[in-house]
Amino acid sequence: MILQALTSYYYRKEDELPSEGFEQKEIPFLIIINQDGEFINLQDTRTPFGKRLIARKFVVPKENALSGKNAWQATNLLWDHYGYVLGCPKTDSSKDKEMAEKQHRTFIAQVQALADTFPEDLELQAVRRFYTGEHYKKVFEHPSWQDCRKINGCNLSFQINGENRLICQSENVSSYVSRTIEAESDDDGDNSEPRDIEGICMITGERASIARLHPRTPIAGAKSNAKIVSFQKNMGFDSYGKQQSYNAPVSKRAAFAYTTALNYMLAKDSRQKIYVGDATTVFWAGKKHEIEDWFTDIFGEPAKGESEQDNAAIRALFESMKTGVPPLEWNLNQFYVLGLSPNSARIAIRFWYSGTVAEVATSILQHFEDLSIVHADYEMPHCSLNEILAATAVETNDPKKTNRVYFRGKYYDVTPNLAGDFMKAILSGTPYPETLLSSVIRRIKADQSKKDRNGRTIPNVTYPRAALIKGILVRDTRYKNEKEEISMALDTSNTNPGYLLGRLFAVLEKVQIESAGGEGKINATIRDRFYGSASSTPVAVFAHLMKLKNHHLAKIENYKNFYEKLIGEITDKISADNAYPTHLSLDDQGRFAVGYYHQRQDFFKKKDALE
Repeated sequence: MILQALTSYYYRKEDELPSEGFEQKEIPFLIIINQDGEFINLQDTRTPFGKRLIARKFVVPKENALSGKNAWQATNLLWDHYGYVLGCPKTDSSKDKEMAEKQHRTFIAQVQALADTFPEDLELQAVRRFYTGEHYKKVFEHPSWQDCRKINGCNLSFQINGENRLICQSENVSSYVSRTIEAESDDDGDNSEPRDIEGICMITGERASIARLHPRTPIAGAKSNAKIVSFQKNMGFDSYGKQQSYNAPVSKRAAFAYTTALNYMLAKDSRQKIYVGDATTVFWAGKKHEIEDWFTDIFGEPAKGESEQDNAAIRALFESMKTGVPPLEWNLNQFYVLGLSPNSARIAIRFWYSGTVAEVATSILQHFEDLSIVHADYEMPHCSLNEILAATAVETNDPKKTNRVYFRGKYYDVTPNLAGDFMKAILSGTPYPETLLSSVIRRIKADQSKKDRNGRTIPNVTYPRAALIKGILVRDTRYKNEKEEISMALDTSNTNPGYLLGRLFAVLEKVQIESAGGEGKINATIRDRFYGSASSTPVAVFAHLMKLKNHHLAKIENYKNFYEKLIGEITDKISADNAYPTHLSLDDQGRFAVGYYHQRQDFFKKKDALE
């Protein structure tokens, strides 16, 4: 299903993607020569993108798939890294110098063979003269050479001075590639298998030449030769005498199509890719739809240096669904989301979603409605995916952590698999992962108070944490067919013990702060000292806190009656037989947090509303 969907996407975007035998590749530098093969210039194709330089992409003959110790025996057609093109080693070690010499000989041999095939092609003859006349050595004298050398494995290609295309994009080269597609070997130096085996392609259902090695589709954190379909020989994966990818027969044409489509979405500047924890997530529709543009804005993070998302995409989605009846074409258009994570030399499928545009739009809107909660005016109406995940994790600077999420310039160490499971639950509309609630409650208890952008104290129950807990509880009660008891803002009719105790704790903290003269006049509140025990074992602390309350109330001049009345209103609803429970369940600890957050937010109203 995954490979079929990717293959269909390739044919949908066929006019924008390279034809078979070609691919898009970043070429940072071009070697400009004249018709006599003389070196003219080393052209830098890179352009600024933020603080980085991004190389221009060119359509070039597809990359050689060979790997291993004998990979130097084959090269790419009229483009490759400077080891092949110029014989420049990546380091000054004797081993690397020897390897660069072998790579360079292979590249020159291919140039000679191509020039012999098309003796009347002036451009190919110019490349041959570039090497036979040793004009290539002048590249090392060019001022831009040191910039090229600094790029590890920098790719180079050729262009005739005054032309607007690469030499490898000429008609003769294209025809050469087309003629050799079926004849070429995907062998990696092992001659134990015949060079060409036919079979039924599991993607197209047609009989065709089967690919033994699939093109690579590397993702963030994976090796450069990582693939989705890959079988290691003699490791227990052989079936009925079939080796490597013959165990999953895919035609060479279909393998090219699905990998080209995937690499297109995995490109650096792609708008169809986001990072969810350690998973690189790509998405696409069966037919063109605006949700492909919305998805990144809805779930992704703004680029570094840009202003934070303004939820425009979410508003657009709400506007499109405001009638409650999605357009018919939404129900007929498929939408796919694929989560990929690094796994040694292969790529692991972290999650896969397939549904209609209408289904995914409905699920996304339900997600944001479930998480909607009262918040400060300066805070965004909806929390981003990474903001929610960061609220469950501890900050980390360890680059070896594979489950990190990035939010506001910092990395957070998210529980393994949690991000992928959360994303899958959002898309499918199912309950959120069970570990999510325990993770966020654990962070609430562990974190200390901080200051917001206005210098105001941020409690450990932050906006994204309260929103997440509220969403978890709302979604769980819905799937249990129970009454939904968590509202968006303060609910004075809610009699759940956890919610009431959370409200009471917020009031007692407010009384303490007011008795000290307001925010900033007290170093540590009861929240910093007692939140963990108050939210899990109330009986251990609330009797003591209620005694402290009397001492604090005596110091308050304004609104004393209001606080006394509010405390009485809450305590009257707490069961007399079990005023302070010995233990709160995990769900009720979540309700405690939401009750605490709701009550604090209610205090931010105008003071005359308190009278």
